[in-house]
Amino acid sequence: MTTNGNVSFWYAADGLPTPRPALAGDLDVDLAIVGAGYTGLWTAYYLAKADPTLRIAVLESRFAGFGASGRNGGWLANTITGGRDGYVKTHGRALVGDFQRMLNETINEVIRVAAAEGIDADIHKGGELLVARNPAQLSRLDELALEQQKWPEDDAYRLSADQTAQRINVAGALGSMFIPHCARVHPAKLVQGLAQAVERQGVTIFENTMVTQINAGTPTRTPSAVTERGVVRAHHVLRATEGFTANLPQAHRDWLPMNSSMIVTEPLDAATWSQIGWEGRETLEDLAHAYVYLQRTMDGRIALGGRGVPYRYGSRTDMDGATQEKTIQTLHRILREMFPAAGEVKIDHAWAGVLGVPRDWKASVNYDPSTGLGFAGGYVGTGVTATNLAGRTLADLVLCKDTKETTMPWVNRSVPRWEPEPLRWLAVQGMYAMYHRADVQEAAGRENIAPIARLADKISGR
Repeated sequence: MTTNGNVSFWYAADGLPTPRPALAGDLDVDLAIVGAGYTGLWTAYYLAKADPTLRIAVLESRFAGFGASGRNGGWLANTITGGRDGYVKTHGRALVGDFQRMLNETINEVIRVAAAEGIDADIHKGGELLVARNPAQLSRLDELALEQQKWPEDDAYRLSADQTAQRINVAGALGSMFIPHCARVHPAKLVQGLAQAVERQGVTIFENTMVTQINAGTPTRTPSAVTERGVVRAHHVLRATEGFTANLPQAHRDWLPMNSSMIVTEPLDAATWSQIGWEGRETLEDLAHAYVYLQRTMDGRIALGGRGVPYRYGSRTDMDGATQEKTIQTLHRILREMFPAAGEVKIDHAWAGVLGVPRDWKASVNYDPSTGLGFAGGYVGTGVTATNLAGRTLADLVLCKDTKETTMPWVNRSVPRWEPEPLRWLAVQGMYAMYHRADVQEAAGRENIAPIARLADKISGR
């Protein structure tokens, strides 16, 4: 029987972590971080490393890694959220090239820290494979290959159908693109290990402590984070709440909480793996509009994710990780289509989580010294790597360091807000309805669906 929810499969082996103590009343510290996911923990880690005398408190509504950091697909990828072209127009080709190289290097930085801190997170740097599964996807792959020629920083290269099958035997694959800058990771092992590393640096994590309001500093008032258990006053208050940002009234329309769902199989036997291949442990993605993303886990399973119900009215967020039965069936069907050899393998676990989507689909790292407030996030599902770079950058901004990281195009940028309801609900529902329609038509061999996809992109603001 498939387990549904219970946060995610990534906690199934060891169970949910034992809760840390909650805040026990008002507190004064040097720095307060709201949210104990990757962003908040990486920020705390690098701040504590840079200045061990800092009193740092991390405030978490449930437990470290409860949100997207403990539910994601486990991709340490080099993606620039929202794409590179928009930044080229505003910041120039050279700086965006630096940004791309920096994200490439960030994958190695995560691997380095994990090794240094003794975090065994099943990391394997096998690269990323983008595969075309029908003629329309192949056409997009060809366009992408041409575009990639402008970005040698990616080190990407095109593979034929035969070359693709030699890596991973995806049924009907017509070609692919390989990007070496990506690694598979076990998300919960990484976030739990990072939380312990942060505590070893002297940082205190308060769990089961919901922040209900963040107050800016003024000449007569210290910045603060208001919780149901007390008020935390600090010289700096940093928001790292990603998909749960909409729960803060003053930030309700900053980022939209987009739902993403996942399934994971039971372990596959050796005979099945011999048919599939996948010896390189690459992360895998197709080129559908409503794409799916996969990894081969350390213990020989296939984990596959994609969109279920993309958005809930009023920016509501599900808490326990359960996903819809229809979504489980859809993802299972896609898995069987991609890997017929695994057609009889049972689904062991299904779950869902929310990720933060800005109106312009671009992540941000912002800090205002006049108010003492900062934030980072809006990764649109590409944050496992980006959170590390964001944490290092936010630490530099707080410490008033002028570094290469603080010059990147996502720093201190203006973030447009989402429309009020019902407009944003209608927009997201309409966008994904069109993407799914386009994918169905492409799978049926109808290639002239570009106007549908372009309209969906226009609605989304991508």
